[in-house]
Formats: sequence, C-alpha cells, structure tokens
Amino acid sequence: MSVIRILPEAVANKIAAGEVVERPASLVKELLENSLDAGAEHLDVLVEAGGKQLIRVEDDGCGMTRDDAMLAFERHATSKIRSGDDLLGITTLGFRGEALPSIAAVSRLALSTRHASESSGTQLEIAGGKLRDVREIAREPGTSVEALDLFFNTPARRKFLKAESTELSHIASLVTHYALAFPEKSFRLGSLSNEILSVSRVTSFGERLYQVMGRQLFEQLIEIPASERTMPSSAAGDEIEESRRAKVWGFASRPEVQRFNRNQIFFFVNRRLVRDRVVLHALTESYRNILPSNTFPVALVFLDLPPAEVDVNVHPSKTEVRFRHSMFVHDLIRDTIRQALVSARPVPAFPMSRARVSAPEAVGEREIAEALADEPPQFGVPAADGQVTASVTTRARSFELAAPRPQPVTARLPLTSPAWPGPAPSPFRPPENATQSVEAISGPAQTVAGEFPADLEPLGQIQESFIVAQNNEGLWIIDQHVAHERILFEKQLSLRDCDRPEGQRLLLPIVVDLRPEQQAAFTTIAEELATQGFDVERFGQRAVAVKAAPADIRSEAVEKLLLEILDGVAQEARALSLDQLRGRIAATVACHAAIKINMPLDRARMTWLLQELARAECPMTCPHGRPTVLRFSLKDIWKAFKRI
Repeated sequence: MSVIRILPEAVANKIAAGEVVERPASLVKELLENSLDAGAEHLDVLVEAGGKQLIRVEDDGCGMTRDDAMLAFERHATSKIRSGDDLLGITTLGFRGEALPSIAAVSRLALSTRHASESSGTQLEIAGGKLRDVREIAREPGTSVEALDLFFNTPARRKFLKAESTELSHIASLVTHYALAFPEKSFRLGSLSNEILSVSRVTSFGERLYQVMGRQLFEQLIEIPASERTMPSSAAGDEIEESRRAKVWGFASRPEVQRFNRNQIFFFVNRRLVRDRVVLHALTESYRNILPSNTFPVALVFLDLPPAEVDVNVHPSKTEVRFRHSMFVHDLIRDTIRQALVSARPVPAFPMSRARVSAPEAVGEREIAEALADEPPQFGVPAADGQVTASVTTRARSFELAAPRPQPVTARLPLTSPAWPGPAPSPFRPPENATQSVEAISGPAQTVAGEFPADLEPLGQIQESFIVAQNNEGLWIIDQHVAHERILFEKQLSLRDCDRPEGQRLLLPIVVDLRPEQQAAFTTIAEELATQGFDVERFGQRAVAVKAAPADIRSEAVEKLLLEILDGVAQEARALSLDQLRGRIAATVACHAAIKINMPLDRARMTWLLQELARAECPMTCPHGRPTVLRFSLKDIWKAFKRI
C-alpha cells in the first residue's frame, strides 16, 4: 500500500496560505502591493478588531475585467510575469500569484472591481476558498477587497494571533512604511470609528517624512544626498552603463538620536520594504565610532538597483532579497551615509524640557502604545522620542509663539586661566607664544561648512572638565577629554593611512605577560599594531617585549594600553574587518593619549582644542559614540528667561 498521496486541493491551499498570510498585517501587505502595482493614487485601509474581524483595502487603480477577476483566484495566476526569464527582472511588488487565493482560503472574502474598459463592475464572494456568488455591480474603476473572519476555518492558527492592539500595531507599521516609500500617493488607515493614519499626496520624500514622523523627529534627521555608482559587470554583453546604475538616498538621524532596537530602521529596495543583513550591517558600519555600541539610529534608506541585480524571489512574503553584488551594495550604502554624516557635522542641542504644543486628534493611540510595549512590530512604527503617538497620529496642529528675533548676546563672562600642570603632551602643545590671539595661533577664525563652528570663544571650565564657550549662536559646553580623543583618533587614522605612524622608542623594553586569548589576539593583529606606532616582539613563550609605543603615551601607561587593545579584540579579532580593527586600535590609543577630566587648561590651550575639533571630520562624537559638544542656543536662552 502506497504511503505517499496527493494532498486535497483545499489542504494544499491552506498550507500555501500559511506561507503568505502569517497574520492580518501580511494580508494587508499583499493587498497594498496589488493596489500599488495597479497604479492606484489613493489607498484606503479599514480594519476592525486588529484585522481579525475585518480588513478592507480599497483603491482607485486600473481594476479588473470580469474574466480576470474570476481567474485571479486560481493558484499562481498573475499578470506580472510570463516566463521564468521574467523572474530575473521583477519590476512589480507582487508577482507570485499566490496572494488572492491564499487570502480567500482562510477568510470570507468579497472582491469588488471594475476595469475602465467595461461599463459595469464585478463582485465575487468566496468563503474558505470556495466561490459562493458572482454578480454584476455598478461602481467606479478600481478595486476593493474585503476579508472577514480571518482564519475562521483554521482555529488553531487564529489562536496564535496576538492581542487586537498588537495586530493593529503591525498593520499600522506596514501602512506607515509604504506611505513613506510612496509619497506621491495618499494613504488612509482607520477602523470603523478611529482614524490612525491619513496622509495626502506630496512631491518629496522629505515632506512625507514630515507628515508621518512629525516635526520634532524630522528635525533630528540628516538628509542623505543621492549617490550613484555603476554596478560591476556580471557577464559579457551587459546593458548600457546607464541601465546598470545603483543609487542610494534617504534620511539618517544625528548622533544624539539613539534607539535601543532596530524598530526605526527602514530599508526599501526599488521601493520594496525589505529586511536584509547586508544593508543593516552597512548602516551600522556608517555609524561606527559615532554611536555607542548596542544603540541604533533612525534611518530611512532607499536603494534603487537594476531589477536584474536583485533577487526578490527568496521568500514567500517577499520581505527578503538577495543581491548579485552584495559587497558593492554594502559599500555604496556605508560610504554614502558616512559621507552625509561627516558633511553635516551636526551638534547635539542642550536638552530642555518643553511643553507639548500639539493637539493630536487621533484616537486609539493608547492601544497601539500598549501593543508596542507588548511586542515590537515586525518592521517598527516610526516614533518621535520613542512615543508611538507621534508615529501614527499625523493630524496634529503645531504652532510657535511669534516673538521678535533676539539680538546676539555680546556680554563676556570672567575667565580664569589656571596654570598648566607641567609640560603639555606634544599633540596638545600650542605655539610658544601662548598669549597670542586666536588668529596668530590657528589662522583666522571662520565658520566651516556644516553646523560645527570654528569661531567659539572659550570662557572657562566647569570643574576643570568641561569647557564653556560662546559665539553668536549661543552657549556651548565641550567635554575636553572626548573632544581631544576625537582629534587624536582622526590624526591616528590619518597617519596610519599615510604609512607615517608616530611612535616613540622606550628607554628600556617593557615585558608584558599575556594570557592565552591575548596571545592569540596578538598573533592576529601584530602587523596592524606596527602600523599604528607600536614595536612589539615575542619574548619567550608567554610574553612580548614592547620597544616602542604611539607618541604621547606615557611609558607607565604602555602596558595597560597594549592589554586593553588585546582584550578589546580577543573574542573577535579574526571576524573583524581591517577597517574595524584599525578603528578599534586607534580609538583605544586616542583614549589613553587624550587629556583627562579634572585637568586645568589655560585660555590658549582651550582655544587650540576648540579649533582643532572644528577641523575634525566628525566633531560631534568621540570614537566610542559619546557626544563632544552640547549647544544651548540663543533661542533656548531667551525662552528659559521668558523673553519670548
């Protein structure tokens, strides 16, 4: 007796539906993608009970004829591909032909549609995959799909759904993502009584970002200018060069905006929402030495590739892709975002408590907030300051009090110039005539490109650890240790790239005993240590002899520095890229060589430090991601004193 049998069609359809329809949000995703592929300009999503009782997606797209509407519910029926070769160049969001039959297999579905070529529309009713009714109706061109009682015939799967508020948060996240990706279209998401998201058509991604995320978070983002490169040749006879261009653009947060999860990182490949480790790693690398470890930015990244360069037929849900040239894509994203961060040179503002000045009109926000606390959405809902309210409420009216523009403050605070305790380390020693003007020390003070100023005037120190400075923009507080650390870090990398490491010979070699894991790490990174000013040799079986160390490191600190470097890479030395390894070593050296807190500085040395920081490529954070500068703007000062 044969043990292998063909599954009944109804069972096979339910299995297929399990791959495509994981939860209500995945159903919404499939229907939204169909609407976008149909050329819809207005997309309206209505849900009830978190999508368990009702999901309706209505659009004004091209619609379907009666014959096409009947055929659309057959397995693998699609208008978007004709042959296997078409899979190598997918230009639509949907293409598998599984969505409608899979949804119909696990719900009570009603389809209403009309093509412009026909005078009347068609309505189909299907329950559990079985056609119940077909009739002619009057309606405008477009399509409406309504799914009732999701998983009514598969109670085991319905039991695994989360709370209604959680499922609603996943749907809100999904609609928000596609609203961000298609600013030229209008989106609405609501329930029978509440409106959760409503955005009209706009002309730019920045405007849509402002609509969805709100003013506060929008102002914390940096625009990533579009960057294009030609894809590597894959085979002989490639298309003309213009058709093989890859482009990246989007928005990324300033360094002071830090999240503890990836819920506000959004990736789109050819406007398709995806999750991809290559892109995520590239984003993380672009913030290396800018953000602290285990924190994440807010980012909206768009990648346009020739369709043949990306395989979207990897997973039934179409949220994963595979790149033909993954390293090319990785480097393009990393370099583009990194350059945008360096060029913007943003500076954190001094934190102030502000009263809310917006009046949200949406309802149902508490439920969504509880949903996110219970379980983060699959892709995350954009939020300002971690609050879900700002992400799903776009109908908020914001205003600012009108007030005369304050004039620049010219008052000077008394300055004390404590004596420098002993000789200054060489990278921090200003010219011999330390009483010269700013211009004599470092040339004319000018504001450099970006937001970090080169015209700061030091006023004094706070507890001999923080420099207080001013310019026409307001009051500035600089952490002297991390500021010097950033300066030395960039100097160390620059000298290393030029093969001119600054090392100092020690009078007597320092013998350092190593643990087994430290010995293994030393073997891996010995060559890189030499390029950063070290001269270290094996000394017996378990020790090394340090004959030279980077300049500005005191001899008594050499052993501690070497052990800290080895401990920092011991667990992952072989997994680190060369750039990562260079950065780790340079950051550790800079930290040890930088001036410390509780160290008095005179005016000339403070001026030198501020101007060197202004010349840095990335002055806003130290190599470990801590902020170097806080700004208290004139506007904030006037507000604090109730002048405006």
